[in-house]
Amino acid sequence: MLSFRKVSFERMNSNLNLISLFRIFIRLSLIIFILLMGCLVFITVRVSEKPFFKNNNVVSGFITTYVCKVSLVILGFNLSVNGRPMAQRGALVSNHVSWLDIFALNSITRLYFTAKSEVSGWPVIGWLANLTGTVFVKRSRTKSKYQVEVIKHRLRMGQRIIFFPEGTSSDGTQVLSFKSTLFESFFENEVRDIVFVQPVTIFYLPNQKYDPTCYAWFDEMSFVSHFLWVLSLSKKGQIKVIFHEPLKVSDYGNRKQLTESCRNLVEKSFIQLSSKV
Repeated sequence: MLSFRKVSFERMNSNLNLISLFRIFIRLSLIIFILLMGCLVFITVRVSEKPFFKNNNVVSGFITTYVCKVSLVILGFNLSVNGRPMAQRGALVSNHVSWLDIFALNSITRLYFTAKSEVSGWPVIGWLANLTGTVFVKRSRTKSKYQVEVIKHRLRMGQRIIFFPEGTSSDGTQVLSFKSTLFESFFENEVRDIVFVQPVTIFYLPNQKYDPTCYAWFDEMSFVSHFLWVLSLSKKGQIKVIFHEPLKVSDYGNRKQLTESCRNLVEKSFIQLSSKV
């Protein structure tokens, strides 16, 4: 089996044939085209909708969803969805495996992602994240109150946010422990009785030709290298997304109880999917 960990992109030249290079070129060209067209339409629609909906991407959010759907097809993925995104106000929490998570989840429903504040300054990615209304948080104990206020403000606006409580991405073979810091936002008096949290499990199933971790972007992997690696793969992979039943925040005594319940649901279905491979 081929593994990205064993074949870094710096050494991939010796493993790529002309067909693989052609595949990278075609897919990369299509991805760039769809992102550029999507951004142009998104900006045009945002200018029109902002006077009516302010910071909520009520209409333009559908463009993001469409762009992500098309991008997954270009990247060579089949997406399988179990359950449905909640209609209630609140947040979704998911395990985190790869940058591909954003494409997969955005292709299903309109969401506002959270990301560490450093992402806002990244070339291209930071600009796209700002454009689509990403919530940027500072991951430090001294900034925890600020984080809570940011999330609470978005919830009051009626936005459905999603974040990855593992705080980092895994190798795709396990669910890491969940950090409870951002869950505190749901227990503020102004929102506790009206918001729900929906756990989401995301699972990657590569073709048998590849290593089970080949879609995972973790540790010190370069984004560009991993992105090009994914573009080079010939066999289609599957992304399975499971939306669990929403949990009412007011049913829980504190953030740690809610965090544990969310992780248990995510991990249980992750193990079930793993056992079928």
